[in-house]
Amino acid sequence: MGKRADWGDWKEVLRLAGVRDVRVHDGRHTAGTLLAELGIDPKTIQQILGHSQMSQTARYIHASDELTRGAADRMGEALWS
Repeated sequence: MGKRADWGDWKEVLRLAGVRDVRVHDGRHTAGTLLAELGIDPKTIQQILGHSQMSQTARYIHASDELTRGAADRMGEALWS
């Protein structure tokens, strides 16, 4: 299966899911961020995304408001509970 076939499959998945058209690369960023929001450890995310370097994976994980708020809440609980 070549890149062109993968691209076609990706476009079909987006169409069936009823979501906007995005690049596969955008999907990888979304996957990294969603895995982080689910509490998956970065090393596991690195393996799922197939990166050889953690620095590469870090560029795929975006700190959402939810992640930031959750981290602040956990820090508060650790300090004052």
